[in-house]
Amino acid sequence: MTQADDTQAALSYTSYLALDEVLGAQRPRSDEHDELLFIVIHQVYELWFKQILHEAEFLQVNLEAGNTAHAIRTLRRILTVLKVVVAQIDVLETMTPSQFASFRARLDASSGFQSAQFRELEAVLGRRDERVFAHYPEGGEQRARIAAAMARPSVFDSFLKYLANSGYAVDCERDVTRPVAPSAELQAVLLKVYQDDGGPSVVAECLVDLDEGMQEWRYRHVKMVERTIGDKTGTGGSSGATYLRATLFQPMFPDLWAVRSKL
Repeated sequence: MTQADDTQAALSYTSYLALDEVLGAQRPRSDEHDELLFIVIHQVYELWFKQILHEAEFLQVNLEAGNTAHAIRTLRRILTVLKVVVAQIDVLETMTPSQFASFRARLDASSGFQSAQFRELEAVLGRRDERVFAHYPEGGEQRARIAAAMARPSVFDSFLKYLANSGYAVDCERDVTRPVAPSAELQAVLLKVYQDDGGPSVVAECLVDLDEGMQEWRYRHVKMVERTIGDKTGTGGSSGATYLRATLFQPMFPDLWAVRSKL
């Protein structure tokens, strides 16, 4: 038996999935029954955010290569993952306010606002807001990843390049470090995309679904926070539900929504 065969034979379900590390990563800081659920849910969120970031990178590669079929399949996978992420809130909402309060003080300064992967995902989709850096120290890896995502083309920029490569008169030369602003010229192009009713229109609709999925996540998240802690200050000193409400109904892709009144 070769060394490679011996390594393959030694591989097991547990070792392949690194289950010793994964299942040992839940370390409650209290004896309260519900703290484990809180930890598991948020760790699973982070795993799904990692997967969405992985898929978003693949999506941009396929958009810029003009690969419609792969782009659509990747978008549909992201959308399905987002549905799972939103559905997990149902599990978290089985925890009553008093159950959460029983261990909340043990969270100290930790807060969901510190999810660097979610901030990176927002930046990948096109959000440009340097206020998010307040939660990440200068020189840190997390801050660097978010900053890098804000400095490179977003998913929407890749979509614009995809449209240009598909023969539409799209100006792709914009400052990618700035947020996407509504454009009457682009909306006229998108109207033509929808009228042609080809592959690009399907991609556009999938992006609308993605935008809606992100907004649904925000809405379900804010309602979960409201029913759990009301308008109390969030953990880590965050403004809790007040801040989350301010993020509602802010589309990532405003032109894809604006053009709908012209269809």
